[in-house]
Amino acid sequence: MRVLNRAFDNPLSEEERATSPLAGGIMQHGYQCGMIWGASLAAGAQAYRLFGAGSQTEVKAIAATQKIIESFRAINNNINCYEITGIDKSSSAMQMIKFFIVKGGTIHCLRMSGKYAKAAFDDINSSISENDVESLPSPVSCSALLAEKLGASDMQKVMAAGLAGGIGLCGGACGALGAAIWIRGIKSLEKDGGKIDFKSSDASEVMERFLKCTDYEFGCSKIVGRKFKDVKDHSNYLQEGGCSEIIEALANK
Repeated sequence: MRVLNRAFDNPLSEEERATSPLAGGIMQHGYQCGMIWGASLAAGAQAYRLFGAGSQTEVKAIAATQKIIESFRAINNNINCYEITGIDKSSSAMQMIKFFIVKGGTIHCLRMSGKYAKAAFDDINSSISENDVESLPSPVSCSALLAEKLGASDMQKVMAAGLAGGIGLCGGACGALGAAIWIRGIKSLEKDGGKIDFKSSDASEVMERFLKCTDYEFGCSKIVGRKFKDVKDHSNYLQEGGCSEIIEALANK
């Protein structure tokens, strides 16, 4: 996210710092790579910068995220951290050492980010510049709706929009959960300063509340029972009250 924001000449210090708990596929749980979460947030920031607030801009953010998901998969064959690295929070210290030090995992991830940043930058530019964006009534995005309930700014709401439906409607780990962790991280930085990492106690509390609500399921498609075919499908689902219990649970302080 930091690399892309600077490529767009739009640095956002606190928003970037608050993404730390998304590393390793949400606090090292092995779901979608943190690079994807960060790129999606950067796509939303650029969409807001060019078009301001509103449901059409949120649709653009989701469309851009769908493209960057495709690029990440094409470059790395998988989108989940665990499939790429073979490690998650349950891995032993020895497994961590083997991947990051013996196998050079840190260098591998840095090379991945360098290659992916260029692809994501191009995807965001090409997607956001498209004019055939359908106008839909709000809410368009579950993650943007959650961000709004948490008191996020208009910009942060659009930034969160692409996380909808398990990030870009791909059905992976819940985008509303990621948005809740991210927004609460921003609020914490605004209030107390300091730093946030992937072991944030506040993020852990949010995740536990979410898991109790979903019967300990992370994946959007498993929680909902299907993948959303497009933004309109997802918007209709929200307007009919879909995931309202999860959104309210995440919005409660």
